[in-house]
Amino acid sequence: MDVPEAIAGDPEEAFRRISAQHVQAAYRLAWAILGDGAEAQDAAQDAFTSAWRQRFTLHDADKFDAWFSRILVNGCRDRLRRRARVPWPADIDSEPSSPDHSSDTLERHVLHLEIGRLDPDQRLVVVLRYWKDMPVEEIAACIGVPAGTVKSRLHRSIARLRVALEEVR
Repeated sequence: MDVPEAIAGDPEEAFRRISAQHVQAAYRLAWAILGDGAEAQDAAQDAFTSAWRQRFTLHDADKFDAWFSRILVNGCRDRLRRRARVPWPADIDSEPSSPDHSSDTLERHVLHLEIGRLDPDQRLVVVLRYWKDMPVEEIAACIGVPAGTVKSRLHRSIARLRVALEEVR
C-alpha cells in the first residue's frame, strides 16, 4: 500500500502501515548520522512519535518520505548537538582481533573516525549526500538551510576528510 492510499482510509491504521514500511530505513539513516545503534533506535522511535503528533501538517501524501526524513534528520541533529563529540561509530575505536593491514581497510577506518570528528552540521550533510545520496537542494530543504550553506559544509568536510586520508597514504 502506498502512502496516498493509506492516508485516504483510517488515519491510525494508515500511520501504522506507513511506519512499518519505514522503520528499517529510518533506523539505518539514524545510525549513519549518529553512529550508535541504541541511540539510532531511540531517534527513530522519537521521530515516529513526533510524526504522529505532526501528522496533520502533512498536506501532500506523496511527500511523506521527505516530510518524515526532515523530522528524523532534525531529531538526529538535535541529538548530535546535545552530546559531546564522540567517535563514530563508537565501536570502531577498538582494535580488531585479527588486524587487516590492507590500505582499503585502513582508509575506511580513518574515514569513519574522521566523520565522527566532524562538527554535527558537517556530519549531517556528508551522511545525507554520500550515504543517502540526496542532492544538495534536497538536503537544504530537509535541514532548513540555503543550498549554498550545504555546499560550503560539504566542501569543508570533504577537504578535511581528504587531508586525513592523504596522511595515511
